[in-house]
Amino acid sequence: MAIDTTATPTADPVADPASGQPVVVEEQLFCSLTGRPIRADEAYWAPPLVTARELVVTVISTLVRAPGNLGHVLLAEQPNVPYAQDVRDQLAARRSSEQLKLLVLLLVVLALIAAPILLLALR
Repeated sequence: MAIDTTATPTADPVADPASGQPVVVEEQLFCSLTGRPIRADEAYWAPPLVTARELVVTVISTLVRAPGNLGHVLLAEQPNVPYAQDVRDQLAARRSSEQLKLLVLLLVVLALIAAPILLLALR
């Protein structure tokens, strides 16, 4: 998930990379959930929302292309992205629904694996 930013340098003529002074850059941040522009001091920084579909597609494509990288892809820390303060409840609800989808998917896969084994064992 990418952060949409538009960098505009400040008008301070003293801030110059050649003089060794750091250049201060003001960024326009956008809420990762709604896409609305927000100010940096109002932003709520949290890990990105990963949908169950994105997770399944990532796992399958990683297993096909480079199975050795699966642990790194799943366990690597993701950078925080900005969210508007007023969408925290909506973000929490979306995260809960994505977790529920993933749980149901895992239970269906477990049932598909366990059902033939149980049918063969009870024969």
